[in-house]
Amino acid sequence: MKTRVTEILGIEHPVICGGMTGVGTVDMTVAVSEAGGLGLLTALTCGSVEQMKKDIEEIRRKTSKPFGVNLTILPAIQPPDYEGYAQAIIDAGIKIVETAGNNPKKWVTLFKKAGLVCIHKCVTIRHALSAERLGVDIISMDGFECAGHPGEDDIGGLVLLAKAAKKIKIPFVASGGIADGKQLAAALALGAEGVNMGTRFCATKECPWPDSFKQRMLEADERQTVLMFRALHNTARVFKNKIAAEVEKIQNEKGNNLEFTDVMHLVAGDRGRKAEIEGDPDGGIWTAGQCVGLIDDIPTVKELMDTFMNEAEQTIKHRLAGIVNARL
Repeated sequence: MKTRVTEILGIEHPVICGGMTGVGTVDMTVAVSEAGGLGLLTALTCGSVEQMKKDIEEIRRKTSKPFGVNLTILPAIQPPDYEGYAQAIIDAGIKIVETAGNNPKKWVTLFKKAGLVCIHKCVTIRHALSAERLGVDIISMDGFECAGHPGEDDIGGLVLLAKAAKKIKIPFVASGGIADGKQLAAALALGAEGVNMGTRFCATKECPWPDSFKQRMLEADERQTVLMFRALHNTARVFKNKIAAEVEKIQNEKGNNLEFTDVMHLVAGDRGRKAEIEGDPDGGIWTAGQCVGLIDDIPTVKELMDTFMNEAEQTIKHRLAGIVNARL
C-alpha cells in the first residue's frame, strides 16, 4: 500500500509499532522494520542513555530498513534523563522519532530543528491541532480503546478519526484498539494514512513478555481491561488481572479522595518488571488495549504483518469494492 505515511517514512506497509515500555526492544524494532512496517525502539526501555546508543547501533547492524526511536515524557517517581535521551537520539543520526506524553513543545522543537521526522501521539483533536502548529509531521490519533494512557475525554476511535479527517491537514494514523486488517481498511476509509499498533505486537513470538502473559491475552476477551487513576486525572488502561482488581477496589473505596500513595505499592514499575521476570501475569500491572479480545494466535511479527496486510487488501478489494459495484 502507498499512503502519505509510507512515503514520508520510507516503509512498505502503513503500520507502525508504537513505543512500548518493556516491549520496544532491539529485537522487536528489527522484526517490525524487517516485516515492512516502522519499528520503534523505546528509549526508556533501554535503561540508560548509553545503552540506548548501543541498542541503536545493534539495530543498524541487524536491519537496513527504516526505524525510529520513541521518547515518552510522563510523570515519574524518579524522572529519567529526558534531555540526555533527546540529545543522544539526535547525535546518533536517528531520522524518525515518536514523541508522546506531556508538554511536547520543547521536544518537538528540538527534534524538528535537528531535521528529524516527528510523529506525535495525541488523544484529542485540540492536542493534535497544537502539535500540527508545532511542526509535527505525522499525528498518531489515540482512541479511548488504547492501552496505556487514553486521556480524560473518552472519545473512541470511530469518532476521533472522522473528526481528525475534518480538522487536521497533516497525515495521521489510527492508534488504539487496532489488531486486524479489517481495522486498517476502516482506518483508511476514515481518513487515516495508516495505523499504529501496540497490544497486537505484544502477542507475537518476538515480544519479550513471558509466554504466561501471552497465554492470558489469548484467553481474554474485549472486556479484560480496566481503567486506573481516573480520580488522579492520569487515566491508564491495563490488563484486568488480580493486581488491577485490587487497584480498582481501592479506587472505588476512595473515590475522589484517592491519592497515588494509596496504590503506589501495587502499580510500581519495579513490581511489574519482577512479575515479567517471574512469568507471573497476576504479579504486577501491565498495559493492554481493548483489542486484546481480537487476538487468537501468537505468530511471528512477519506472519502477523503478512496476515494483517492481506486481510486489509482483501477487505478493500473484495468486500468494499463488491458493495459499491453491487449498488451500481
